[in-house]
Amino acid sequence: MSDRPGIGPNRFGAEAVGIEILEASPERIRARVEAGPQHHQPYGILHGGVYCAIVEDVASQGAGLAARARGQAGVVGVSNQTDFLRSHSTGELVAEGTPIHAGRSVHLWQVVIRRSRDEAVVARGQVRFHVLSELPSERSG
Repeated sequence: MSDRPGIGPNRFGAEAVGIEILEASPERIRARVEAGPQHHQPYGILHGGVYCAIVEDVASQGAGLAARARGQAGVVGVSNQTDFLRSHSTGELVAEGTPIHAGRSVHLWQVVIRRSRDEAVVARGQVRFHVLSELPSERSG
């Protein structure tokens, strides 16, 4: 469980996808995923949804940190646009997320995902967020 009020554990990103945060600040998030067969689609390469999940998770964590650093309650994603540029099967991927815009009511974060072995960009994406003035009073499990 998280020690941040109103924020729970990162179950999907950390547990289902295997995203490990390496660095986290309101200006930059770096994360890694050890890609393997559990992430494959039928042709033996990463499923596009894995890239979308990495982009969403990394951008969300960065935008949330940025919003809270400004005294805002948090963010909710309203759009995720991810491009798949190269195939990847196994091995480490590193994602870096940075803000394009961090305003009072909207944040836009970009994420670039690279293969560690050759630094090639395999996917890139961006997520647009609505900034919350308060967290919902009730959350369902």
